[in-house]
Amino acid sequence: MTLPQIFFLITAFVILGSALMVVTTRNLIHAALWLIVTLFGVAVLYALLNAGFLAVVQVVVYIGAIAILFIFAVMLTRKEMRDRGPQLNRGWWLSGVIAALTFGGLFWLLQAWSGFSKTAADFPSGFDAVGQLGNALVSPQAFVLPFEVASVLLLAALVGAVYVAFNRK
Repeated sequence: MTLPQIFFLITAFVILGSALMVVTTRNLIHAALWLIVTLFGVAVLYALLNAGFLAVVQVVVYIGAIAILFIFAVMLTRKEMRDRGPQLNRGWWLSGVIAALTFGGLFWLLQAWSGFSKTAADFPSGFDAVGQLGNALVSPQAFVLPFEVASVLLLAALVGAVYVAFNRK
């Protein structure tokens, strides 16, 4: 095994462990902090794949904006951080069985895949990944329509959030 593969495996285990902590911890603030660890691990994976722009966007947008916004929203809206009701529903075991079966199925499908032993190819010295990404996002032949639809949906969500926040009861 090469050093990047070992680093990938360590990062993957950190991501899986912190994602598990996101859904199993009882404290909502702790879940948000574990989410930040998970998202940072994904940024490390982007950096390992020579996608520096996506790694920076992951850190700035997801960790810097969404996770911190989530923490502030939880801190400002919840009066008491501990819920008094049960933390798990009665069908938690069914979810665990389905998750185990899904993991087993994916493991069975991927056990003979040769992609695990391959490494990412290095980019040529004059390769402009950010320029190509920008052209793909605004080119009519590529992803301009999904990009604009996503921006309109985000704007509608923002207007809806402002409406709900200022709705007088």
